[in-house]
Amino acid sequence: MLKIAILVWLVLATTFAGAAIMFVLAMPSLAGQGMQLIPIAAAIGAVVAIPAAFVVAKRILAVTTRQV
Repeated sequence: MLKIAILVWLVLATTFAGAAIMFVLAMPSLAGQGMQLIPIAAAIGAVVAIPAAFVVAKRILAVTTRQV
């Protein structure tokens, strides 16, 4: 399951980090501090993607494994 979770995390981390960066850039009050907040937002997005990747990996394994 770990291999599947890592592959899923690669996709989700990029997506969540991009969404967090877009949130920082879209908020006028935060955009002025973008140089400090963009790396933090990207890191938070990547960390939040870890549990989400495990949930998705478990669901993928549940669907693809055969029950005899």
